[in-house]
Amino acid sequence: MSNPEKIHQKSLQLLQEQLEDTQIELSVMIKKIADFQIAVPSWALGAGGTRFGRFSIGGEPRNLEEKLDDIGLLARITKRTNAVSLHIPWDIPKDAAAIKQQAKALGISFDAMNSNTFQDYGQPLSYKMGSLSNPDAAIRKQAVDHNLEVIEIGKSLGSKGLTVWLADGSNFPGQANFRNALQWTGDSLKEIYGGMPTDWKLLLEYKPYEPNFYHTVIPDWGTSALLCSQLGDRAKVLVDLGHHLPNTNIEQIVATLMHQNLLAGFHFNDSKYGDDDLSTGSIKPYQLFLIFGELISGARDKVQAWESISWMIDASHNVKDPIEDLIQALEAISICYAKALLVDRNRLMNCQIQGDVAGAQELLQAAFQTDVRALVREARIQSGGEADPLAYYRGEKIRQQLIAKRGVGAKATGL
Repeated sequence: MSNPEKIHQKSLQLLQEQLEDTQIELSVMIKKIADFQIAVPSWALGAGGTRFGRFSIGGEPRNLEEKLDDIGLLARITKRTNAVSLHIPWDIPKDAAAIKQQAKALGISFDAMNSNTFQDYGQPLSYKMGSLSNPDAAIRKQAVDHNLEVIEIGKSLGSKGLTVWLADGSNFPGQANFRNALQWTGDSLKEIYGGMPTDWKLLLEYKPYEPNFYHTVIPDWGTSALLCSQLGDRAKVLVDLGHHLPNTNIEQIVATLMHQNLLAGFHFNDSKYGDDDLSTGSIKPYQLFLIFGELISGARDKVQAWESISWMIDASHNVKDPIEDLIQALEAISICYAKALLVDRNRLMNCQIQGDVAGAQELLQAAFQTDVRALVREARIQSGGEADPLAYYRGEKIRQQLIAKRGVGAKATGL
């Protein structure tokens, strides 16, 4: 047995000893961690950027087929992802049947589809003043028709959902009528919802600002929930962890949405100020741990089924190797989930009922401070993945292989 393997086994043994006084079984936790899969977005495979610049790293996927290959690699070495989320028109398949077959061979399914109403790609009409909320009915129709097209593409690939994020809003007082913009958005969404298959769900995202800095049509979870309630029970709120004002209590939002069976899913990332594309868990891991705590609690209390929630990473970086970033993000999500599984929910509930604030804090802190990396690693090994995916990726010089194959100047499509 090699030294890393000995360290791994010792860590597992220590963790087992820590859990002896609890009702938690190590094997059960390992299975839950192994079963938890997070979709990867097609746009995260290339170097991102800002309005100031973009720095390609070379070897980026030049088409949808190459994006699937990269996600297949992630699926194989991490065993934490088994689905891809496509963005249209960035990822329109030339041959849907062939793409579906390639994905199947790689062990990948198609998560929710993403429409694009913040770029019009040279269409005769413009989204400059909005898409689904545009004062011009013809432009609203263009945006609705685009979403209906995305649904058709998704149907051909086996997807079961549509994610809608609107950049619509205004930058100056008087630029837009708040009430009209909201009404037109609701009317447009009703058309889109009506065009979905009955086994699909609509995931409606929200964001407080950017690219509009005076008002955004869907700025918060409450507005998203309001619109969803007008559409039907297959429309739910998508929580992007970076789409909140600083210091927002996201775990409370999650609990509230679950309480109403209105939580569609997550876009995992992190933020420091107003940005929303940092690596998941790199800034606020305790917040992510608390969010998972509410999810586990809500599912246990049967307020909303765990299986009804969608999970996806939504990040894009211009200073990191995108595949390395996704490896780190998948690991961080799994670690926070594993730590949340350690919390004794019955004891926590008793502390809450008895007003034992210090006791509740101790329970949470003890779970969060527990080193569960060996547990996450064991779940991956038992699933057939690499013990250390990042070390494997670097040791095999995979980025260099991709550059040799695709070219040093290769840039991902759609970015």
